[in-house]
Formats: sequence, C-alpha cells, structure tokens
Amino acid sequence: MVVGAFPIAKLLYLGVRQMSKPVANRIKAGARRSEFFKTYICLPPAQIYHWIEMRTKMRIMGFRGATIKPLNEDSAAELGAELLGEAIIFLIGGGCMVLEYSRQAANSRRKEDELNETINSLQTQLAELSITTETLDAQLREINRQLVSFPVASKK
Repeated sequence: MVVGAFPIAKLLYLGVRQMSKPVANRIKAGARRSEFFKTYICLPPAQIYHWIEMRTKMRIMGFRGATIKPLNEDSAAELGAELLGEAIIFLIGGGCMVLEYSRQAANSRRKEDELNETINSLQTQLAELSITTETLDAQLREINRQLVSFPVASKK
C-alpha cells in the first residue's frame, strides 16, 4: 500500500454532499410547482411540524389547552418544501457517514486480518525453530554420549 495515498473516497463523499444542496433546492422548487407534491408531500409534514412547534411554545409560556390554528396553504407549502429540502440534505449527509463508516470498518478488518496472518506466520516459524532446536539438542546429546563412550588413551 502506498503511504500517503490520496483519499479519493473522501473527496467523492464531499462532492456528493456539496451537490445535495442544489439538488434539494431543485426538489423544493418542483414541490412548490406541483399540486400533488404540495398537497400530499409538503402540507401534512408542515402542519404537523407547526402544530408541534406551537404546542411546545404554548406549554413553555404556560398556556395549556390553547387551540392552534393551522397554517395557511401557502405558508404550509413553503414550510413543507423547506422541511423536505432539509430532510434530503440530512439523508445524503447521513448516507455519506454510513458509507464512510463502512469503508473505515472494512479497512480496519483488512488490517486486523493482515495482522492475524502475520502473527500466525510468526507462530508457525517459532514452532519450526523450536522443533529444529530440539532436534539439534538431541543430536548434540548423542554426540556427547558417543564421545564419553570412547576409551581415553592413557599417556605413557
């Protein structure tokens, strides 16, 4: 592996994230123009968001049980388009994070596998060297035994 290799995957993720903003803006513009998109995609989440936001503000201010008027259609369509755009950006960013995490996990798994392979190789070499050492030790003992068994010539 080349040290200091250019992280092309990170550059691609950054490019995708940068492109998500204009894509979200185009989808928002399309949502504002289309009646179906406006009625069924933008308005319900906007009204729910408005209801939750106003309910929370009322409770913080101490008003309990106050009725909340729904947004008018234009405001709700605008808010729904904004929510849709932010959701798209969030999903693209989250997808990039998931992809980066899986890439990092795969890299760490590969490094761990390489390390385990190296450790197994070293253990195998150590076992072979241990057997070789035992063999040489046995041969050395045999040679010493044979040397001891030879009669010593006496000097006259």
